[in-house]
Amino acid sequence: MLLNDIAGLRAVFVGGKGGVGKTSIASSLALARAREGARVLVVSTDPAHNLGHLWEAPVGDDPVELWRATGGAGGQEATGRVDGIEIDPAGTVDAHLRAVRGTMERLLPDRLHRAAREHLESAREAPGTHESAVLERVAETLETGLDRYDLVVFDTAPSGHTLHLLAMPERMTGWTEKLLANRDRSERYSAAYGALGGTKDTSDRDAELRRVLLKRRARFSLMRDALVDPARVGFVLVTVAEPMPIAESREVAAQLEHLGVGLVGVVANRLSPADALPARREREEAELDGLDLGAPVTRIPQVDALIGLPALTELADALTASR
Repeated sequence: MLLNDIAGLRAVFVGGKGGVGKTSIASSLALARAREGARVLVVSTDPAHNLGHLWEAPVGDDPVELWRATGGAGGQEATGRVDGIEIDPAGTVDAHLRAVRGTMERLLPDRLHRAAREHLESAREAPGTHESAVLERVAETLETGLDRYDLVVFDTAPSGHTLHLLAMPERMTGWTEKLLANRDRSERYSAAYGALGGTKDTSDRDAELRRVLLKRRARFSLMRDALVDPARVGFVLVTVAEPMPIAESREVAAQLEHLGVGLVGVVANRLSPADALPARREREEAELDGLDLGAPVTRIPQVDALIGLPALTELADALTASR
């Protein structure tokens, strides 16, 4: 069912309460699509990364191959593959501040470089620095992923962090628009100053700043527009059949609707075997009976020793069988 629900989408965000199995569902979903011939990039945005551990492979901030199809029908080369990225928050902030520092040092007079460096260091721990840097990295990954892969699957942080992240592109796009408007006014003032005989030439700096802002606006606009495009992007909500995760799932679904992000599927993960634990499974089904979030629910059984390709293959088989 879930594979049908995401058919045709270019990016899927997999989210939910912490500890419900988001990484395993995101990874098995990526594997299931790759076995159908798709090129899939799975991206972990959760600071508590489990992607590399789950795949038993070193995964970092650059794409690394996790799985590739072997052989092919009729002599055709198989194209299915899964690549993985773990976005490193600390490393992302460092790279973000280095890039900002480089830009500022190119744009500011030499006498202001030291003050700019001190300001950036103080900004490292300021509220919003981490979120802004991670958002820029996610937007960049989405941009390149849409260009190079058939599907990008985001394994996200727990619900609150993810909802905040999804709300940010709209705000950051508007903020960048204001900066560009301010630059337009500044450039008009500079032109008027030059017409009056002024000699200060800031055209190169203004042009570079405009290029930086335009690039940033394009990236955030792409992410903002993609998030609310049901033909390209959807959200898959993972839960377990317990009261607290079910209640949080309802809250997340309401927030997604408010943000305009389409909920395309719900995964009820780690269900007890009906033959071995009938009473427990009956309680779980009772919890799921009231779970009406406007998206189909895919039931996935408990998988023991969830690590490595065999376990992911078992989960991918369950997703495929649910069709």
